[in-house]
Amino acid sequence: MPERIEILENIFAANDTLAAENRTLLDENDVFSINLMASPGAGKTSLIEQTIKRILPEYQIAVIDGDIATSIDADRAEKAGAQAIQINTGGECHLDAAMLAQVLPDLNLMDIDLLVIENVGNLICPASFKLGTHKNILIASIPEGDDKPYKYPIMYSGVDALVINKIDLLPYIPFNMDYFKHGVEALNPGLKSFPLSCITEAGMKEWIDWLKSLLTR
Repeated sequence: MPERIEILENIFAANDTLAAENRTLLDENDVFSINLMASPGAGKTSLIEQTIKRILPEYQIAVIDGDIATSIDADRAEKAGAQAIQINTGGECHLDAAMLAQVLPDLNLMDIDLLVIENVGNLICPASFKLGTHKNILIASIPEGDDKPYKYPIMYSGVDALVINKIDLLPYIPFNMDYFKHGVEALNPGLKSFPLSCITEAGMKEWIDWLKSLLTR
């Protein structure tokens, strides 16, 4: 058991070193970056599409999509108007700093204001691997249920902001918002939250205004 712990510590230490190098590269090029994490189907790509629509042309945006296979998500981001790169992890359940370091040189960073990284759909693995982004953002969706903060505490405790997506489904799906928020607050007091719907576009303005406030700092 001690050997296994030492190996894991070495893996995380090496990843953190590369993450710091990624952050330095982004800072040198004045690129603000966010890491979007969520379970499959929570609406990561839909949120990215809506964000691109509202950010362009005031700010230039690039998207790096992580997935086990296919380029479906990257294709959607590119169609929406962003530079886009797909990372296929070949079965890995998360992106890591080394994967990001490999593709950053493929982007014209000098022409990018906002880099959005769509992590692999998962509520466990992505929480443990830093990428070098400026903000880690979790998307929770109403159909997932109101118990997720209680079942996946590491993910909820380690993020800088929370998007609560698909609020248009609240009338049709049992979801106790007070119970959900209580679980979030216990893990991450004062966490910035954005209830919204990518379908009705309710709440999108608050999300975009917050992003733009970060881009202008």
